[in-house]
Amino acid sequence: MTLPDPNRMSPEEKRAGVSLAAIFALRMLGLFLILPVFSVYAKTLPGGNEVMLVGLAIGAYGLTQAFLQIAYGAASDRYGRKPVIVFGLLLFVVGSFVAALAGDIHTVIAGRVLQGAGAISAAVTALAADLTREQHRTKVMAMIGSSIGLVFALSMVGAPLLYAAVGMPGIFALTGLLALAAIFVVLKVVPPAPTLPQRPTGASFREVLSNPQLLRMNFGVFALHLMQTAMWVLVPSALVQTGGLPLGEHWKIYLPAVLVSFVVMVPAIIAAEKHGRMKLVFNAAIALLLAVQIGFALAGHGVYALAFWLTLFFVAFNVLEATQPSLISRIAPPHAKGAALGVYNTTQSLGLFLGGALGGALAQYVGPGAVWLLCSVLALLWLALGLSMRMPAPRVQQSAA
Repeated sequence: MTLPDPNRMSPEEKRAGVSLAAIFALRMLGLFLILPVFSVYAKTLPGGNEVMLVGLAIGAYGLTQAFLQIAYGAASDRYGRKPVIVFGLLLFVVGSFVAALAGDIHTVIAGRVLQGAGAISAAVTALAADLTREQHRTKVMAMIGSSIGLVFALSMVGAPLLYAAVGMPGIFALTGLLALAAIFVVLKVVPPAPTLPQRPTGASFREVLSNPQLLRMNFGVFALHLMQTAMWVLVPSALVQTGGLPLGEHWKIYLPAVLVSFVVMVPAIIAAEKHGRMKLVFNAAIALLLAVQIGFALAGHGVYALAFWLTLFFVAFNVLEATQPSLISRIAPPHAKGAALGVYNTTQSLGLFLGGALGGALAQYVGPGAVWLLCSVLALLWLALGLSMRMPAPRVQQSAA
């Protein structure tokens, strides 16, 4: 029997990486597709004129994610990865159709809560770890992280066009259908999960929660997704009201911004990995994120100013979203990767919820400037933590150890 080349991913590892990234992407589409259009659509619903409720509808998805992420990870250890992932996707499907049929903002919020109850991120990333060898795990985690950035970018371009074609109920229904497609991928495409011995998790969680490098990463993903959802409480309406751009034409801003961001992101990450400059690129992206928040607050909201700052936001977001899961998988101790990913995904989900809820409340009761101030403070704190973090050893050194 020929053993697989340790320096190359096997066909099964490649299939696992691509299929799990696709599942992650199809599910995240349920969050991202509504961001560019929902705050405008909500005004057509009873109760949709309250910005706080609009923010809650955007962020409610993250609330149940935050509560259930670790529980799903633990359940996947006990009952198997695939059954838990399929169960979560079914809940997501139900929530999508509840939101599609909603006649008021409160029912949309209920649908979003149900969507978020399909909190499969930790189970998917744990399955990715199960199906890959240590020396290739970082590549698969990077594939999953990059898929999130790619889906986010495509959502920004496609959502206004979809909204013009099928409306917001159609978008919710589409996300439900895509989740059904993801179930097919889990059952028919993803390689069978290996049988793993059950391990006590208490010590692993204590180790993860006391690791200063992991705590920095957890704060970072929390801040990134809080800023992301808080921004999208304001940006679509700003493009309509002060940018003078109808909702169906927002893709004209998003598409060039997304294309430019990927042109910048890909070589930046490759160069960082090749020359050992990941910390420099990582912190430069956080600094750029800080500049974007200040820019939105001070530079005015004409269409060209909005396009400029959105382009820079996409560059920073995509770099950070593609690199963080990879870094988590390299920083976490081998025996605590599942626990580290569970905590990481929980803090990400908490950021998603608080971004929508706080963004909506601050915009309604204080004003948009308070939203940009909150995001600027978070980015500044993250930058301070990033400058003091220690990057994991390069992969070549790790594999040789």
